[in-house]
Amino acid sequence: MIKIKNQKEIDIMREGSKILADILLKLKDKVVPGVTTAELNILAESMIFDCGGIPSFKGYGGFPAAICTSVNEEIVHGVPSDKRLQDGDILSIDIGLFYKGFHSDTAITVAVGEVTPEIVRLIRVTKKALKRGLKKVRPGNTFGDIGNTIQRYVESQGFTVIEGLCGHGIGRELHEEPEVLNTGKRRSGPEIKKGMVFCIEPMVSNGGAEIEKVGFTFKTKDNSLSAHFEHTVAVTDEGFEVLT
Repeated sequence: MIKIKNQKEIDIMREGSKILADILLKLKDKVVPGVTTAELNILAESMIFDCGGIPSFKGYGGFPAAICTSVNEEIVHGVPSDKRLQDGDILSIDIGLFYKGFHSDTAITVAVGEVTPEIVRLIRVTKKALKRGLKKVRPGNTFGDIGNTIQRYVESQGFTVIEGLCGHGIGRELHEEPEVLNTGKRRSGPEIKKGMVFCIEPMVSNGGAEIEKVGFTFKTKDNSLSAHFEHTVAVTDEGFEVLT
């Protein structure tokens, strides 16, 4: 069952989401050649605790860190390590916050130093796919409308939507119904209603769509590069509000 949040619950989620968005922006500024993802994780965890929150990801399904750091062919759930980022890498940071009883979740992909024009375009297209998906969020539309819009745009730009990974509802639990697919048919799936809160998160590769799992981490099977953007969004009377 898809849970409907009341205004008080959405207000709390907005507060937590703003804190989380600010933390992610600070992390983005620290992404430079030579930094380790373990260092970024320590900083993220410190900022989360300083704001009175708890890392949503740490301990979830046994995950050992406060953030997911996925490099190059890694898509999501990359585990922070002491390996240093290099000029030309691409890094996806996924971060969650549990605050006053509710979760929020957001992600961004960052170029490390100087990158190729192909990487620049991959990041830009993935970010724009999220924006296009968001525009389909309004009462009366369906979740299939979101996925269809993301898929059509990504494929029109010569890139590929990653198979088997998707967004999700969010609230008192980190992952709630429904699954928010990045593919789909118009007018299919559950109807979008006021008070729903969920995460839209396109994951896009410059190669194939197939994935494989190594430990906690999902990566592209053909080792192509991938990018990932995510927002937590609430459905309003006439449209949507990006909480993160």
